[in-house]
Amino acid sequence: MALSLICERENLKPFSIMRNSIMPTVNTGSMADIAFLLLIFFLVTSMIPNDKGIARDLPQPCPPGADCNIPLKKNNIFTISVNEKGEIMVNKTITPIENLKDELKHFLDNNADQSCIYCSGERLAEASDNPKKASISLSIHREAPYQSYISIQDQIASAYFELREKYVSEILKTEAKKITDDELKKTQDAYPFRIIESSL
Repeated sequence: MALSLICERENLKPFSIMRNSIMPTVNTGSMADIAFLLLIFFLVTSMIPNDKGIARDLPQPCPPGADCNIPLKKNNIFTISVNEKGEIMVNKTITPIENLKDELKHFLDNNADQSCIYCSGERLAEASDNPKKASISLSIHREAPYQSYISIQDQIASAYFELREKYVSEILKTEAKKITDDELKKTQDAYPFRIIESSL
């Protein structure tokens, strides 16, 4: 009754006061700034993965007019194959991964043709003629564990590293960390890294 009297005096309709009132709002002007600051925070504090791979120099393309299909003698090929179980075979003989490095070193340093003056191998006819003619053939089964591939690559790199380190020490009469660019080139030429990879 009182509300009706007030509305009649003010010439207003009932409930018009509530209908015309301003609803409270939330100021969202700074939300974009807050979201941007949170984004910066998570970018700065998050760990960015640093994946590492196996460093390999891709072979240079065959020069025009050159014959690059040079046949390799069987004794100059060190064959490594891995089956689906991850078993490693060297020249068709199952070999523990721990023995791979030493067998490869003996193969590379064999010096069957006696042309390598810095080699100290046994000069076996069934092993490589010299390090510059030696090649590694690596075949991996598609279902083989990836760790087998990594372990083999590690053993191959270790074999070359030890042979080159010996060359630097005994032939160049210096230390590996002190060699010049020319000495590094001589070391790499003495034991060139030649590998053929394929999948089964």
